[in-house]
Amino acid sequence: MQIQINPGEGLSVSEALKAHIHKSLESVERRFGDRITRIEAFLKDVNGPKGGVDKQCVLEARLRSLEPEAATGLEEDAYDAVKAAADRLEKVLERRIGKLKHR
Repeated sequence: MQIQINPGEGLSVSEALKAHIHKSLESVERRFGDRITRIEAFLKDVNGPKGGVDKQCVLEARLRSLEPEAATGLEEDAYDAVKAAADRLEKVLERRIGKLKHR
């Protein structure tokens, strides 16, 4: 499974943040890696210099033979936004792939 990181406006992606993204997606890869071709991470600072809860991470999982699934995390810190998005993505994939297994 490939992970592509796309930094957006007002947010640079350090090596530590890249490592955190990979670590946060380990559970997703372990559970659904055979169904996922790629995950794209889109990061941006929503409010710019205004501050507040404004770091956004959108994770989009490209699934084999299915439409992509996405999850968003919006937090004060980029690391927390990544973790929130990864947790949500795992739940989204669990529901989506779980439905396929029950057909």
